[in-house]
Amino acid sequence: MSTSQLLSDTIAAIHGLDPQAVAAARDHQDRLTKPRGSLGALEDISVQLAGLAGEAPAPIPSPAAVAVFVGDHGVHAQGVTAWPQEVTGQMVANFLAGGAVINVLARQAGASVAVIDVGMSEDAAAVVADLPGLLRRNVRRATADLSVTAAMSPDEALAAIEVGIQIANDLISEGNRCLITGDMGIANTTASAALVARFTGSSADAVTGFGTGISDEMHAHKVEVVARALARGGSDVNDPLAVLADLGGLEHAATTGFLLGAAAARVPVILDGVIAGSAALVAQALAPEVVGALIAGHRSVEPAANLALRALGLTPVLTLDMRLGEGSGAALALPIVQSAAAILAEVATFDSAGVTDKHDE
Repeated sequence: MSTSQLLSDTIAAIHGLDPQAVAAARDHQDRLTKPRGSLGALEDISVQLAGLAGEAPAPIPSPAAVAVFVGDHGVHAQGVTAWPQEVTGQMVANFLAGGAVINVLARQAGASVAVIDVGMSEDAAAVVADLPGLLRRNVRRATADLSVTAAMSPDEALAAIEVGIQIANDLISEGNRCLITGDMGIANTTASAALVARFTGSSADAVTGFGTGISDEMHAHKVEVVARALARGGSDVNDPLAVLADLGGLEHAATTGFLLGAAAARVPVILDGVIAGSAALVAQALAPEVVGALIAGHRSVEPAANLALRALGLTPVLTLDMRLGEGSGAALALPIVQSAAAILAEVATFDSAGVTDKHDE
């Protein structure tokens, strides 16, 4: 599949962490007034941020913005979730009114929230037709049923990726220095499971979780639906865009572009749960060094999310047994990520504070 100029240019701009900044950050971290290694993962995050920024210490990743990409899924017709599809539109209205969990957590963390329609169905879109605040970037009105046919065309997948890149660019141009993934789309954990299975070589049973809460019987049916999609899909992981078009959702495609856009601008992006993790696998397949810009906000209880994080080589900041989506786990991790940068920048060194360092052993 050919790529657009925007995607090609974005991928070309993505480079790995700056080794000199990484070394300087690690050295500075070791000279802070604390036992070496005593802050655990916070030290690793501060070093990653420095390597991404190309300077040590890195600037505090603030302000931050959450991008909630919204899409509907044809596979909903297979009965893989207990929630009706109209909930997508109703929840978008809730986001715009500021009443959803992600709105509360973003306010608590001092982050803004952007809501982007990239793949809402006609019925869902009608619910919010007159509401202000929604960024209307719809590529198509919901995907096809991925258990029967390809979810979307290659051109549609590419167009949704471009939406994600553009949203990342816009949010960064507005002054944001940390991006957070969010999502909304009933049945999107089914598409996520299929994507993770394809990229990791896992079975349908291994990747399929309970999503927004389903019975054991419905879960067994969901596993069968994912298995049918994997058996039907002929996409090759060596062509990640084809896999995305075959098995993904429009919000997955937009999130893929969002991650690539952030990495190209060398701005950190905090991943939420399974939707973000599956999109990150697509982004990694397109541009392996994108991982340097990614921070896993939390460990979702969805099995596909953990398989994705393992494949990405990412350690989650939080483990709270969450599975909400919306960007909730990532928003909770934002103050911790910012604290990691602040510690490296502001804690005194042994020399500057006149504190005696321990003797080398």
